[in-house]
Amino acid sequence: MTKSKLEYIWLDGYQPTQELRSKSKIVDEFDGKLESCPMWSFDGSSTQQAEGGSSDCILKPVAIYPDPDRNNGWLVMTEVMNPDGTPHPSNGRAKIDDDDNDFWFGFEQEYFIMDTETDLPLGFPRGGFPGPQGQYYCSVGGRYTWGRDLVEEHLDMCLSAGLNIEGINQEVAPGQWEFQNFAKGAKKAGDEIWVARYLLNRLSEKYGYYIELHPKPVHGDWNGSGMHANFSNSTLRNAGSKEIYEKVCEAFRPVMEHHIEVYGAHNDQRLTGLHETQSIDEFSYGISDRGASIRIPIATVKSGWKGYLEDRRPASNADPYKVAARIVKTVKNAV
Repeated sequence: MTKSKLEYIWLDGYQPTQELRSKSKIVDEFDGKLESCPMWSFDGSSTQQAEGGSSDCILKPVAIYPDPDRNNGWLVMTEVMNPDGTPHPSNGRAKIDDDDNDFWFGFEQEYFIMDTETDLPLGFPRGGFPGPQGQYYCSVGGRYTWGRDLVEEHLDMCLSAGLNIEGINQEVAPGQWEFQNFAKGAKKAGDEIWVARYLLNRLSEKYGYYIELHPKPVHGDWNGSGMHANFSNSTLRNAGSKEIYEKVCEAFRPVMEHHIEVYGAHNDQRLTGLHETQSIDEFSYGISDRGASIRIPIATVKSGWKGYLEDRRPASNADPYKVAARIVKTVKNAV
């Protein structure tokens, strides 16, 4: 009898930033299909999601991927539900209004690899700072590059799991990296970012590192870490009109604060108006403008105003489910 290892993954209820949790379920003769994954439960009193006197929360499987690091293993992304079957308040995925998968998202996930012995990013010496940013972005060679072994292994694991990773690169600070993921469907896009984050964090245990998603873990003249959200729907992909794009961009202005609320904790430390950001208190958009809140890519303009937009405000620690839900709502209200 073949036994399979199903790793159930969910988001806890900690605030202001939810963290990943997981546990393993062993099942017999598993066929690898989502519909064959049973519902499961966990102790919500240990994750800030329930009281001890009524502690059961339900895990509802919503996506499944082969586990690249386990024999007969599967990664099962789940939503947290109440015992009565309604979504738990911590469940951001359930709030996404994109059942027809009309919205496509490409998230650019930046992160720092931290040394557990120094609590500093790789490449930062004890008691000092490396040379100023500029030489590290997309660099090669031991003088300016740290963590490549982990990054390359993570890429291979994501591809083996079937995640649609479209690229990786070192970012502007030592020990800072990025991967890009694209998916058709807002919920699927969120699923894939969370599973990629899970694999990254699990892999860091092997190297003696940890992953830092704080948007500004190193103060000073360094770029912070974001999770830029590239998005489109059928309207944007087929618009053929500058006016439609401007109408969509303007729809973000009056709800600026609602977006910032779900774009990640401590984002004010990153969105300062410097280091390729707009101020957290301002809203702007522009063609090819990386200092704007929303960038209109030059590729969209050259394609006759058919393409996508990039919201540059989400922080690296933002929940992609909540980011996508808010963007979908704003775009739908605009058009």
